[in-house]
Amino acid sequence: MATQSPFSLVAEAVEKFGSRFQPPGWMVDDLQHRLVLFLNHVLMQEPEAQERLARQKGRLVLLQWRHFHLSLSPTPAGLLERVPAGEPDLRLTVTDSSPLALAQAVLRGEKPAVRIEGDVQLAAEVNWLVDHVRWDTEEDLARLIGDAPAHTLAGVARQATQALRQFVLARLGRRDSDKAGS
Repeated sequence: MATQSPFSLVAEAVEKFGSRFQPPGWMVDDLQHRLVLFLNHVLMQEPEAQERLARQKGRLVLLQWRHFHLSLSPTPAGLLERVPAGEPDLRLTVTDSSPLALAQAVLRGEKPAVRIEGDVQLAAEVNWLVDHVRWDTEEDLARLIGDAPAHTLAGVARQATQALRQFVLARLGRRDSDKAGS
């Protein structure tokens, strides 16, 4: 007799909550604004990324996941700005509707499945950004606490993240093998 894993119970609860939860509009607006600020912070650390985006200025990229939508446009400075929804040059739709499945893919280091519609050149630039631009957390931390402590803290964080990733993947592997054996 197979017993149900507590992780599968949590997964089911998260799935039900995710399908019914609709955050208020002001919260979505604020989170989108903060996301654009963060993306621009990361882009400002990568001059080549800014050059690539500047060449695409004025184009409209629509990001979609479930009922969430975010319209972005590159600026002449090579950064991003939120723009009112219109006819997008590029539409990127995350096809997996499950928040838990999305989190699992990220933990495995995979990109989520995305349906791409629109301008091929703009899609290639966005793909280059996703593949090559990374947030240098250690550099940002060094500005606050200094180089040596930032390096030590970043190393500890990397080890903790790796341990958490291995733990979760091991648990997911067990759950998948339990389902296959049932």
